[in-house]
Amino acid sequence: MSDGPLERGALYVVATPIGNLGDLSPRALAVLRGVDWIAAEDTRHSGVLMTRFGIEVPLISAHAHNERGRAEDLVTRLEAGTTGALIVDAGSPGISDPGARIVRRVAEAGRPVRVVPGPSAVIAALSLSGFAADAFTFAGFLPPKDAARDTRLAGLLARGETVVMYEAPHRVRATLEALARLAPGRPLAACRELTKLHEETLRGDTAAVLAQLTAERERGEWVLVLAGTGGAAPGDAADTAAGTEAGGVTEDDPRARFIAAQIESGASPDEARRRAEFVLGPERRRRGKERA
Repeated sequence: MSDGPLERGALYVVATPIGNLGDLSPRALAVLRGVDWIAAEDTRHSGVLMTRFGIEVPLISAHAHNERGRAEDLVTRLEAGTTGALIVDAGSPGISDPGARIVRRVAEAGRPVRVVPGPSAVIAALSLSGFAADAFTFAGFLPPKDAARDTRLAGLLARGETVVMYEAPHRVRATLEALARLAPGRPLAACRELTKLHEETLRGDTAAVLAQLTAERERGEWVLVLAGTGGAAPGDAADTAAGTEAGGVTEDDPRARFIAAQIESGASPDEARRRAEFVLGPERRRRGKERA
């Protein structure tokens, strides 16, 4: 798409800042100023953004509880020849936020949908983590109930690629406790208040990150980036190969630490190994043993 006039009758899906208002792109600003209306997750919240940038465009409420019905209204507006934008409180519409139903309905109605990409907490946290990101799983928010959360985590912990999760301030301690219990030794980067004044990233294995969590830190919005079973970062591959070729298990071996922790908690060695395979995935045969 060029930087010329906006397409009439089109819906523009616009990413907005996740914290720092300076991250609003020039193109996003031009689109928000140029449309006839803006569908916003929370009109009061988005009103702050509009005031900050002098955007004088009518706001229409479009949140999780009215999205289905609102989609029909927006299609009618687009079919009448008006041009609109869709935004959420922070980041990109439809990514653990409302918006997907509206986009789908507009597309089904044959109206053009254009995207104005920008800030993303998922991508920002992956960049900060230092973990491999050639492939990753985005899990969104975990289930709020303990049993459902642990079941979901068990599946995610078995994945070979990096896993990214959102977590709310009032649930982050319980989630970090579950990670420390289910995956001791697994590398974790816990990103808090991304792009905001108190942004920070807690690093270490799951237990070490849990130990760094204070009551003050619990107040922030979190993105948790968990290394997959395939390794923590691209540069770790050579070190891992060197260690496994020698046939030994280092103190930093997540599987060995997991098994030791399970045995310490009362599991038999066989049961501990079965749990490790369930949570961490099948063990790769070490090349040193293959040559024996």
